Amino acid sequence: MELDGQINEAAKADPDARRLQQLRGVGPVVATALVACVGDARQFANGRQMAASLGLTPRQCSSGDKDRLLGISKRGDAYVRSLLVHGARAMLRTAPRHDDPLSRWVTRLASRSHPNVACVAMANKTARMAWAMLRHGTNYQPALAAA
Repeated sequence: MELDGQINEAAKADPDARRLQQLRGVGPVVATALVACVGDARQFANGRQMAASLGLTPRQCSSGDKDRLLGISKRGDAYVRSLLVHGARAMLRTAPRHDDPLSRWVTRLASRSHPNVACVAMANKTARMAWAMLRHGTNYQPALAAA
C-alpha cells in the first residue's frame, strides 16, 4: 500500500508519466516504468525501435526474397514488456464495450487470431504510441491511434 502511494505520487509529479496515463491499459505503474526504462525517447529513431528494444516485435529470420517473421523476440526489459502485455490484456477485455477506432481494430484482430497474439500486438501499438507521445511531448490523439 505504501509503495503504491509512492508510485502514484511519482506518476503525478512527472509530466511524461501523466501524459502516458492517457493511453488505455497504462496506469501509474506502467507509466513510471516506461519513463524509467526509456528515458529520452529521442534515442530511438521511431516507435518500432522502441518496441523492439522492449522485445515486442517479431524476430526476423529473412534472407533473399523470403521474409520469415517468428515470435516476439523477448529481448529487452521483461518487466516493462509484461506490464504492457497485461495492460493490453485488460484493454482487450473491455474493447467490445467501446466504439473508438482502436477498440474496433483490436476486437477485429482478436476475432481472427489468438487472443494472446492480439494482446502482444496491442502492447506493441501501445509502446509505439508511447514513443510518439514521449518523443514529441504530445497528448494522446485517439484519431491517430488505429492508423
